Amino acid sequence: MTPEALAALHARCFRSPPPWNAADFAGFLADPLAFLLVEGDAGFLLGRAVAGEAELLTLAVAPEARRRGLARMLVARFLYQAQLRGADRAFLEVAADNAAAIALYESAGFAPAGRRRGYYRGPYGQRTDALVLARDLAPAPLR
Repeated sequence: MTPEALAALHARCFRSPPPWNAADFAGFLADPLAFLLVEGDAGFLLGRAVAGEAELLTLAVAPEARRRGLARMLVARFLYQAQLRGADRAFLEVAADNAAAIALYESAGFAPAGRRRGYYRGPYGQRTDALVLARDLAPAPLR
């Protein structure tokens, strides 16, 4: 997916926090520590791994493709790729009011590790806390 396609899908999925634009995605894709996982044009996950830690930066699944297991598959692929890149811990931030995403991440073994008060700013200036979720990763599979 191009940065423009990623930004278009992200805009369909997010209002708060505000969606990222094509320049944001181009910057991440230029980072050698970042990695993009794609499921056709229906969804993607952007992650980064450095110094033994992996961060799930964003996950987007088109509204019409939800409830089919794509997000769960992308998270599983993220965890595998994080291990291959030497991470032994993974973390992410999620809006505290995003119950569906929190349930997804908890089902993948993530647990609360912190809270960032007022971290996300909504389109009308409202603030929402971010939950920091983390999980340990199993040792990387043998190659």
